[in-house]
Amino acid sequence: MATMLTARLSRPLSQLPRKTLNFSERENGARGSLLFYSPSFVPGSRRTYADSVNPVGSKAVLVTGCDSGFGFSLAKHLHSKGFLVFAGCLMKDKGHDGVKELDSLKSDRLRTVQLNVCKSEEVEKVVETIRSSLQDPEKGLWGLVNNAGISTFGDVEFTSMETYKEVAEVNLWGTVRVTKSFLPLIRRAKGRVVNISSIMGRLANVSRSPYCITKFGVEAFSDCLRYEMHPLGVKVSVVEPGNFIVATSLYSPERIRAIATKMWEQVPEAVRQDYGRKYFDEMVARMENFCNSGSTDTSPVINAVTHALTSTTPYTRYHPMDYYWWVRMQIMTHLPGAISDRIYIH
Repeated sequence: MATMLTARLSRPLSQLPRKTLNFSERENGARGSLLFYSPSFVPGSRRTYADSVNPVGSKAVLVTGCDSGFGFSLAKHLHSKGFLVFAGCLMKDKGHDGVKELDSLKSDRLRTVQLNVCKSEEVEKVVETIRSSLQDPEKGLWGLVNNAGISTFGDVEFTSMETYKEVAEVNLWGTVRVTKSFLPLIRRAKGRVVNISSIMGRLANVSRSPYCITKFGVEAFSDCLRYEMHPLGVKVSVVEPGNFIVATSLYSPERIRAIATKMWEQVPEAVRQDYGRKYFDEMVARMENFCNSGSTDTSPVINAVTHALTSTTPYTRYHPMDYYWWVRMQIMTHLPGAISDRIYIH
């Protein structure tokens, strides 16, 4: 029985046919859907927006990491919904293609701004830019979406301390830095903070410790912030995407090879000898396979963020992920570690 359960829950995502699970939340009566890979679920409808805040057109939102991926798509989507969107872009000053496309819309409701979340001076400059652009700064900024992030891979013994610090500086400290700087404006509006975490902010995985550490940190930061902001009328939500790696441009075959080459060159000789090149190459191959999987449709993530910004009763956590990862998350967060280890490690 244990062997059968292990086999079923460990099936590769590509072997599972895609379906949609319809669900409802009793607290607020909202309905919605999760993208699943299972033959046993029936397609259903998406979340409704009958209880949306109004008017959206008078509300401003800052989204970080808009050069590509979720942030790029989200900036365009929120603009189409009527928001005044400030799109924070790391490479605006370098003329990135994504920035050019956003600017090409030539809309007075979509403005790209140079923003490196690791640099306090750039963050504070954007604070002043947004404050001066608001019709009534005393009414504050409605929404902040902390989306900017980077990723890498590598077992603990193959990962340098510099890599750990680099990923944390963007994913965790960048989120904290931007949030702290914009909280005064968010508080005045009794607005929203939406932090983009990950399924790997809820469960660990091999060769992903730098990324997991930062996303676990984002989860904890978001919870603490939600407790503090609740009596002040600010709502804090976390969005935990599953595998959308193909759609986010975090990795390319060239980037994986570059990371692997640098990693092998910098790892201590004792580690190279103990593990061997075959083990290292297999680790890299696993990452390459992972990067070729996942969904190219980012709409579940975009819809989740939109709901968090527009619903009068946004959810604490959103789970835009497929069946395999959703089930794995439930098992690894609700069952004893010995059981989840048996299924996913042993």
